[in-house]
Amino acid sequence: MLLSIFKHSVLLTLSFILLSLHSKAEVIHVDAGMDLSKQISLAQAGDHLILAPGRYRGQFTIDKQLTLSGTKESILDAGGSGNALLLTSSNITIDNLSIVNWGDDLTEQNAGIYAEQPTTNLLIKNNHLQGDAFGMWIQNTQNTRILNNTVIGNTTLRTADRGNGIQLSGVKQSEVINNNISKVRDGLYVINSQDNVLRGNTLHHLRYGIHYMYSYKNSIIQNHAYSTRAGYAMMNSRYLEITGNTSKDSEDYGFLLNYIIHSNISGNVIEDVWTKPEKKVLGRDGKGFFVYNSGYNTISNNVVKRTEIGIHLTAGSENTKVYGNSFIDNPVQVKYVSNKKQEWSKDGYGNYWSNYLGWDMNNDEKGDVPFEPNDGIDKLLWQYPEMKVLMSSPAILVLRWVQRQFPVLKPPGVKDSFPLMSPPAIENLQQIAVVKE
Repeated sequence: MLLSIFKHSVLLTLSFILLSLHSKAEVIHVDAGMDLSKQISLAQAGDHLILAPGRYRGQFTIDKQLTLSGTKESILDAGGSGNALLLTSSNITIDNLSIVNWGDDLTEQNAGIYAEQPTTNLLIKNNHLQGDAFGMWIQNTQNTRILNNTVIGNTTLRTADRGNGIQLSGVKQSEVINNNISKVRDGLYVINSQDNVLRGNTLHHLRYGIHYMYSYKNSIIQNHAYSTRAGYAMMNSRYLEITGNTSKDSEDYGFLLNYIIHSNISGNVIEDVWTKPEKKVLGRDGKGFFVYNSGYNTISNNVVKRTEIGIHLTAGSENTKVYGNSFIDNPVQVKYVSNKKQEWSKDGYGNYWSNYLGWDMNNDEKGDVPFEPNDGIDKLLWQYPEMKVLMSSPAILVLRWVQRQFPVLKPPGVKDSFPLMSPPAIENLQQIAVVKE
């Protein structure tokens, strides 16, 4: 009984303290002529500073629970050096500001918004950032939400000299949703971060749209990447859920999977991956999927359309389930480098291949003859690309005929025992989630 009364008393005391703190919170209107750093210093935890339109020059540090908001005409100008906004406390909201002209020192990690200390509950939304180095550098945070921001880089700099749009390092249980990022190096760069969701972001005119390194149990859902070298570059990560994304007009890769394990890649659309003629060298081809040293994954229900190579697997990329995909109008559908057979179907359900020439006599929507996209001549071509000049020669045609007549001479490769006669329907891929506050 006494213990119950004590607990009740403690709860009432905590509630009173929280109520008191809340009652002290003020809305403070700040004009462009005021010293913003001083206003932040004088504010109490929980206050809301609203910036009037105008330019606020300098680098600003928020070291307490605050909300800082304004209009798109409320401009934080860092003067070409350092970080525009440094966040060193939890429970901070940055809303509807324009942030420009921070430093260009990548070694010092200059950023429009910078948070490095362990913090929780950051909310960064509806802001417009434009500058040289990193748009946002967010590190060691938990429960961070980055929503509806625009980040634009500086195209007068070489791509390698620009920062990433939003960089997450050591971040957990956070959301990055509905941001538009362009003209930086990589749109979203995620390293050593777990249990995060990246959803509905638009990423364009970049090196990589989304770049993952050493991160586990993340969801990459309904993002749209275009005009990149690689739409999605996933490296050294596991337990990723990569669903409903699009990649269009990439130079080298729609999806690059390098040492990705135990992940699900499904319901994505990849279109038009072609290396530009002026950048063409021997062996460089646009690939829808490039799967390197990755295994125990599921690649299902994706569309790969008009890419130089639909899917390229190499370097031990085995034990991968591949089914329900549509490979459409790719000059080379599959490039598979290995000495083991791969069955690309599941439970009697294979993939759609636009160049499949088989038939369906029993009308079950599956081809009666297995589809095997590669033969020994293909493997020779991959090993010795200079052989391309001989591909139409009578000798090559005879070798292909011999392989068809005597399958024992055909090397191990990909086989789809149940090729689909029409592309499976994939619904709602273009539906981008909208988050309402």
